[in-house]
Amino acid sequence: MDFVTQILSGFTAMSHWEYIAVALSMAYLLLAIKENLWCWPAAFFSTLIYTIMYWNGALLMESLLNFYYMYMAVFGWVVWRKGKANQAQRLITSWPVNRHIILIVLTALVSLAIGYVMQNYTHADFAYLDSFTTCFAVVTTYLVAKKVLENWLYWIVIDAASMYLYYEKGYYPTLVLFVFYTVMAAWGFKTWYEEYEQSQAKHMAQL
Repeated sequence: MDFVTQILSGFTAMSHWEYIAVALSMAYLLLAIKENLWCWPAAFFSTLIYTIMYWNGALLMESLLNFYYMYMAVFGWVVWRKGKANQAQRLITSWPVNRHIILIVLTALVSLAIGYVMQNYTHADFAYLDSFTTCFAVVTTYLVAKKVLENWLYWIVIDAASMYLYYEKGYYPTLVLFVFYTVMAAWGFKTWYEEYEQSQAKHMAQL
């Protein structure tokens, strides 16, 4: 009951800007699942707000992550828009397992190194967890822009870890948003997987 009360209090205390950020974040995810180009403007403006909010809350890596998201929103817009002129560029792709293993190991090592620096030389809270979610979100956002199917599996893990982080920091509205993110990431994987299978079947039929 106290947890529910804390969440409701968090929503009451939200600024208008945070409400806007949450709404835009939800719009981004729904549009991304539908492969709608306009997901990227929604991402750009939501992350602009979160960049400032997380910096003020001493989640430095989360703030830097959202600054990176702003750049990737522009990158994603350009890549997806070009894809309209070339259908092959818009197809969902799938990476082999060994490629994912290499990516995960390298990202984890970078995450540990950055976490150590943040823990010992800055005022960051939850330095290692913050670094983990940030580093993996960086590479996963790139996978989204490149339409790699497995990006949604990465997001499920990242979003679940982020929920604990936001709970500990008292960002209850954003915690609820990330519960939504986790569920929608599972739906996103299902949706993209079905489209990927259809495109593969169509490709094989043309051979």
